[in-house]
Amino acid sequence: MVPLRDNNPTTITPYVNYGLIAANIAVFIYQLSLNRQELQEFFRSAAVVPCQISNTCLQIPAQPIPEWLTLFTSQFLHGGFLHIAGNMLFLWVFGNNIEDRLGHIKFLFFYLTCGALAALAQWFFSQNSPIPALGASGAIAGVLGAYILRFPRAQVLTLVPLGFFITTIRIPAMFFLGFWFVQQAFYGIASLQAPSSVGGGVAYWAHAGGFVFGAILAPLLGLYKRD
Repeated sequence: MVPLRDNNPTTITPYVNYGLIAANIAVFIYQLSLNRQELQEFFRSAAVVPCQISNTCLQIPAQPIPEWLTLFTSQFLHGGFLHIAGNMLFLWVFGNNIEDRLGHIKFLFFYLTCGALAALAQWFFSQNSPIPALGASGAIAGVLGAYILRFPRAQVLTLVPLGFFITTIRIPAMFFLGFWFVQQAFYGIASLQAPSSVGGGVAYWAHAGGFVFGAILAPLLGLYKRD
């Protein structure tokens, strides 16, 4: 199911949300300019590599970026067109309303913090993995966790493929995002038992963890308050 838009107007121009989308696209364009080896080296230096944080990698090359900083730089890296397109679509649909409620500065803090905590959640369940973890999914999952709390009844216009036919329906946010969270948690649990065959490199624990952290952090930052 693909979200197209919600029926939830905002009272401000979400400059931070626009800026985050632009930054992600700019970094992805830079990635496209790199050859395969350069791209792998870029991921190794700017993405979160769990075994480097745990100091359990068999070979740890010199890192130009400190490991703690990769918790933030990794949020602007993506593995392909579908990866960035899906992330930016979710951020476009749901991020503006959370920025509207938190304000520009708090929203930026909230977004980056959720992304960092989501990366740590993935690290906790795969501490010896040498596979770089990258993408804005964990931060955006935090946005979704805040959205489902504050706007559970908002209607999400959703593109639904039915075999050869495609239709659109309106789904309450509590069901659309609730199903998404259950799906991430289910695959995360399954990946603990079969990491080689279930998950396909997707950081499901970052998704589920970001969602939970977002639901916890947003109310503390004033999700239910207005200036």
